[in-house]
Amino acid sequence: MRKLAVAPTIHTSEDFAQQDIPRGPAPTRLRIAAAALDLAVVAVPLVLGWLIVDSLSDENGGGSADRAVFGGAAVLVAFGLLVWNRGFREGRTGQSAAKGWIGLVSRDAATAEPLGVGRALKSLLRPDRRIEVVREKTALVEGFSPIEKDVSLSSTRRRRLVGLAVLVVVFVFVLLASIAIGARPLTFAEIFNSLIHSDESQADIIIRTLRGPRTVLGLVVGIALGVAGALIQGHTRNPLADAGLLGLNAGAAFMVVMSMYVLGFSAPGEYLWFAFLGSFLASVVVFGMSSIGNGGASPLSLALAGAAVAFFLQAMTNAILIMDQQSLDGYRFWVVGSVSGRGYDILWQVLPFLVLGLVIAVASTPSLNVLSLGEDVARGLGTNIAVSRTLGIIAITLLTGAATAACGPIAFIGLVVPHVARAITGPDYRWLVPYAGLLGGIMLVTADVIGRVVVRPGELQVGIVLAIFGAPFFIALVRRRKLVGL
Repeated sequence: MRKLAVAPTIHTSEDFAQQDIPRGPAPTRLRIAAAALDLAVVAVPLVLGWLIVDSLSDENGGGSADRAVFGGAAVLVAFGLLVWNRGFREGRTGQSAAKGWIGLVSRDAATAEPLGVGRALKSLLRPDRRIEVVREKTALVEGFSPIEKDVSLSSTRRRRLVGLAVLVVVFVFVLLASIAIGARPLTFAEIFNSLIHSDESQADIIIRTLRGPRTVLGLVVGIALGVAGALIQGHTRNPLADAGLLGLNAGAAFMVVMSMYVLGFSAPGEYLWFAFLGSFLASVVVFGMSSIGNGGASPLSLALAGAAVAFFLQAMTNAILIMDQQSLDGYRFWVVGSVSGRGYDILWQVLPFLVLGLVIAVASTPSLNVLSLGEDVARGLGTNIAVSRTLGIIAITLLTGAATAACGPIAFIGLVVPHVARAITGPDYRWLVPYAGLLGGIMLVTADVIGRVVVRPGELQVGIVLAIFGAPFFIALVRRRKLVGL
């Protein structure tokens, strides 16, 4: 017997009007519970920050710079949550996170309208007696409606610029944290002295030869992977696409293993160019296979060709690793993905390719915007689809190949970052690509800093940290925000 589908029930003010609706302010116990939960939202990062700072005492190998960075980060996160939850969210919708869970609404007592962001933020500093908290059904019956989001061009541009400024501030903070935090605790005086002039002290050697190159390389590689992820998802029209989908990581891994097996290479500087060559050859094969036929290189053919090439190269790589134990020993450290142990020599070798890839990526964003409308529309608007897709593949190959060659295959950045950027900027790739680059750099350097602290005096490689934190983050992102078709 076939079951009938039951449509979800949507409550409107007319439905509530037929019920016995309580009037006036909500009960005190509900308001206290909401206030306590909202306070807990802010308290969680503060408590975690305090625990981390307490664990970084001098007895445990911590330093004043370590404690200041993590303590400051906890305070900034708590402040950001407070402003977002009690200011923007409650000011526009009438409901903070806790009020939404309990079913309460904050509104103006005289007009029964939302407070607005400015007034909601002011009420945090000075209680406003003209604000009342009522039950959600009471507010709906009495005509309450949230403030609609301003989607005008000027508002969108202002929101993007403000977001970009915030990212730049976070970006600078993360870079300073990467220089300050490590196995050897440093004071701010030592850090400042080393950055200003070289005196060959121990702190100077640590910052200039270890943490400095590591930070700059992580920054550049993160930017490259974030931009490449945005381009890959745009050209394949697949919200779950990353460098692995096009076979680029598999090509790099195969050539690295071949260099270890045939030539006996073991240092990153030795097999760097083989990794880049592998990514380049894989992209040529994938693009060539997907272009066979009358349809050309469509998003579907790119994904299918990339999967086929990746599976084949992975099988060949595993065959070599099974036969040669020495290649396996070297490969298992490269495949994790890491920025440690790399100096400026690695950076200078891959930097020209990364810069060229970024230039091509930025130049191709207008055509990618047109391609996102569909190939028929893009062709009707005069866009040369073959040229646009070729430029995109070249940029992706340069960025992903150079980043993988320098640090090994690093997952989740190219997958997660474009979705976070798209949630802020919308589908415009002229803004999405710069956002993805900044977010990628922040994400990789932050993961590297966390890896230096969690297992002191040892370190967790950045690829492991990103896998541990990236997977739950991506699951939460998918659950909170439905992935759109690109």
